[in-house]
Amino acid sequence: MLDEIRGALYIAKKDLKEYYLKPPTVSWGIAFPLVFAFAFTLRGWDKLWLASGLLTLSLFFGSTSISAASIVFERRMKPFERLLLFPISYFGVAWGKSLSSFFFGLLSSIPTVTIIQLFLSISSHNPALLALCIVGSALQFSSMGVLLAFAVKDPAQAMTIFNTIRFPMIFLCDVIIPVSKLPKYLSPISLAMPLTYSVEAIRYALVGNYDIVPPQISIPITFISFFAFLYLAEVLIKRSIP
Repeated sequence: MLDEIRGALYIAKKDLKEYYLKPPTVSWGIAFPLVFAFAFTLRGWDKLWLASGLLTLSLFFGSTSISAASIVFERRMKPFERLLLFPISYFGVAWGKSLSSFFFGLLSSIPTVTIIQLFLSISSHNPALLALCIVGSALQFSSMGVLLAFAVKDPAQAMTIFNTIRFPMIFLCDVIIPVSKLPKYLSPISLAMPLTYSVEAIRYALVGNYDIVPPQISIPITFISFFAFLYLAEVLIKRSIP
């Protein structure tokens, strides 16, 4: 078990050094939530609704974007095959890849939290619960990004497929439009998407209310889906071995 943890941390450290902690990547992680906040503010959204959606979006894109690029690059240029020679299980590989995205997702959330506290003047309803929800959401999104990266057969089409999946979630998962106000035939689709539960969990921890999913459901599902995505990523890694 300890060897698995050390191996996963080594993979995360390698990815952070090679892909994430570069000036362009770090500046993107900082600028992205600032641009979203500016756009949302110009639109005149209710700031309590804006805050939770903005924080979730920064975690969502920060925890999925770079993992797609890094894994696709490694699969195409073949260094990933060398990684599989390490004395670590496929689950440990998936866990290590998720950890690097997880850390970058947390980094990208710092400017958003600053905006919420200083410019929107919103203090957290439950700071400890908010920290837990941020961690759970970043884990969920990072493992989902790893899963999608391995699910794509053609690495050249990875980002197209990623964005085809991610952008509809913004409009269907309680970020901009409440699920309760969507047409009834869209509600089941919203409830099938993991982003919905992260938004609801963060919204409750931040402002003390939720739209349709209570925290007793949204928070556990956030963590359960994290482990489910990791397991599915492990399965896909096994299947990718010739």
